[in-house]
Amino acid sequence: MNKNKLLLSAEDENDFMPIIAINEKDDEEDLSIPDTLPLLPLRNTVLFPGVVLPITVGRDKSIKAVTEAYKSDKLIGVLAQNDTEVEDPTVNDLCRIGTVAKILKLIKMPDGGTTIIIQGKKRFEFLHMISEDPFFVAQIKLLEDKAVENDPDFDAYISTIKDLATEIIKLSPNIPTEASIILKNIENPSFLINFVSSNLNTSITEKQDLLTLESIKLRAERLTAFLHKELQFAELKNKVTSKTRLEIDKQQRDYFLQQQLKSIKEELGGDPNEREIADMKKKAETKRWPEAAKNMFQLGIEKLERMHPSTPDYSIVYNHLDLLLDLPWEEYTNDNYNLKHAKQVLDAEHYGMQKIKNRILEYLAVLQLKGDMKSPILCFVGPPGIGKTSLGKSIAHAVGRKYVRLSLGGLHDESEIRGHRKTYIGAMPGRIIQNLRKVKTSNPVMILDEIDKIGNDFRGDPSSALLEVLDPEQNNTFYDNYLELEYDLSKVLFIATANDIQNIQPALRDRLEIIDLSGYAIEEKVEIAKRHLIPKQKEAHGLGKINFKISDKVLEKIIENYTRESGVRELDRQLASVMRYEAKEYATKQKIKSTLTLSDVEKILGPQRYNNDMYKMANMPGVAVGLAWTYVGGDILFIETVLSEGKGELKLTGNLGNVMKESATTAYTYLQANAKKLGIENEAFHTHNVHVHVPEGATPKDGPSAGITMLTALASAFTGRKVKPYLAMTGEITLRGQVLPVGGIKEKVLAAKRAGLKEIIMCWQNEKDVLEIDSNFIEGLQFHYVKTMQQVLDLALV
Repeated sequence: MNKNKLLLSAEDENDFMPIIAINEKDDEEDLSIPDTLPLLPLRNTVLFPGVVLPITVGRDKSIKAVTEAYKSDKLIGVLAQNDTEVEDPTVNDLCRIGTVAKILKLIKMPDGGTTIIIQGKKRFEFLHMISEDPFFVAQIKLLEDKAVENDPDFDAYISTIKDLATEIIKLSPNIPTEASIILKNIENPSFLINFVSSNLNTSITEKQDLLTLESIKLRAERLTAFLHKELQFAELKNKVTSKTRLEIDKQQRDYFLQQQLKSIKEELGGDPNEREIADMKKKAETKRWPEAAKNMFQLGIEKLERMHPSTPDYSIVYNHLDLLLDLPWEEYTNDNYNLKHAKQVLDAEHYGMQKIKNRILEYLAVLQLKGDMKSPILCFVGPPGIGKTSLGKSIAHAVGRKYVRLSLGGLHDESEIRGHRKTYIGAMPGRIIQNLRKVKTSNPVMILDEIDKIGNDFRGDPSSALLEVLDPEQNNTFYDNYLELEYDLSKVLFIATANDIQNIQPALRDRLEIIDLSGYAIEEKVEIAKRHLIPKQKEAHGLGKINFKISDKVLEKIIENYTRESGVRELDRQLASVMRYEAKEYATKQKIKSTLTLSDVEKILGPQRYNNDMYKMANMPGVAVGLAWTYVGGDILFIETVLSEGKGELKLTGNLGNVMKESATTAYTYLQANAKKLGIENEAFHTHNVHVHVPEGATPKDGPSAGITMLTALASAFTGRKVKPYLAMTGEITLRGQVLPVGGIKEKVLAAKRAGLKEIIMCWQNEKDVLEIDSNFIEGLQFHYVKTMQQVLDLALV
């Protein structure tokens, strides 16, 4: 119901007259209504017969029409607009059915507007417009309502309308309760319908539809439907309001219940915080830990008992005591000293790597004999993708210890190692202590991954913090800032991994037992693919139960033509591509070929990425092939030398580092000093410029290994003698003509083998490194071990 219209009043000179004072059986019979009337368009309401409304008139035409009607018989035709947004309506904007109204009161307002109080008399139909200026005057036709007599249905509708309207008034707190009294006192059914319709909270269109209906019974039926809809809305609104009020009341209720619950808990068994403290004490009684830790816990628990749980320090003390209880102070897993079992596990999970496997077996043998020893700090150094991290997991499996991995790449905060002091917000122990707490043992295998990639900044130097962790003589008293106690790390088997040992801080490197992991030979990669990579990828791509084979020849083709690495990570990706192709074929055709052929490889992986033919020969003087160690293993590089007329200048290009530039200068000086012995005219050094270039200029190159290659290329250019084909070399040179040993021999030799080269020249002191390589992997390679640079030239130049 419309709260603004339910109680209306008319103002005269003496008092306020409520609407109910209007006689339902007014003088309509005596009222003479002419056929032509001035019209008053209304935008926001519909006037029903018998209803009194106050109307504020603002439009000029409307004011003139009201004033003229008030001067004469006070009758005016009231019509609703079709569109409430139209400011200046025309004939087409007016509804066809309206109500003849009598102006009861006209009041001139101080602001120049006019307010009238009108009462609806009879419905009329607008026939046609007689005049539009200065106001609307129209010819009308009065409409009579169809009477209803002795109809039980109609009586039921009237009763329902009264009940529904009364119910709506009760549910609407803003509607005065007097409104229900007004409804009860209305006896005329027609007036009741009009009164309720006028105050209905619905749209102008729906009200106009009610006014248009000729049958009072139909109007009552339609009004009942509208009232049902409005009652549902009022009930829903009331429900939402009650729910909101209940939520506020619920908070107060919850607080009261919490206080009661607290009292009940105290009655039943004391405060929950006290029970937590009691549980801690009980757990501490069975804990095996050092005396210092026991004393610190006792002091902390006494302090916790004196503190109120709401104080900020309560949680700090509680968390510290919880850490003390969770740490495995003197808890160790039993090592499996069965060397045969350990060897089987290592061989099953990793192919090759005999040097590391032997080192682990030695460690287990000592433990078996002695029963106790300080764990070594092993550091696996090698190119990416050769299995350094996974090897650590295999060691843990073989020894029977728990495994935990710390990724140190990019770590730059010292507190990550030593922990934060408890005074800082959000303080926590270091990652060493955190991981021991997680694995629940003090002798796990702990992998310190990527130890060469630790950073440092204003927050400290984590690599320096690791000095105490990784020193077997000190780590039995490792101090964590958060723990504030010494912790014994001597039983932890630390295994560090790194790609480049040069990036490790010297003091830290001194504490590590370096074990070099060189790259894999093609034969090793084939075995690794067959034993580990192919089964893993088949399972990962849903092909585990489908039987098809990849031959050794196909694997060799993939390794040689689609990968260039020391490890097997790229090979694993290429095999994944093969499995995806096979999975698609099987999903499409429900079958696949039983064996992958060489021709299938190019179909699946595309044209081969790498071609080794370019390394097999140097077909012009001044070009020599060298061997280099790179971040991802061994590689082959050309050294190109060209002479041109000039003044003896030496130009070096190819993005060379300082050491490599110095090797070129040393080789050039040696040639000048020994020109006569080598058959070179001295004038050649003064009349020719020398340009030494190393291809792939975008790649930085440095190191002393290219010394003898530089010498050979320069000597070849000055003497005009070609370098023997299928020949590579590596070694450092001196001005005395000596050849010195270099590192990375296995990677370099395997790179030469991959490139299809047949002979290698290197320092005689590197022969021991070659002997460590499996003879099956270097079959077909001929090695020349030299001591002097003259020997190099004798072997290399033809």
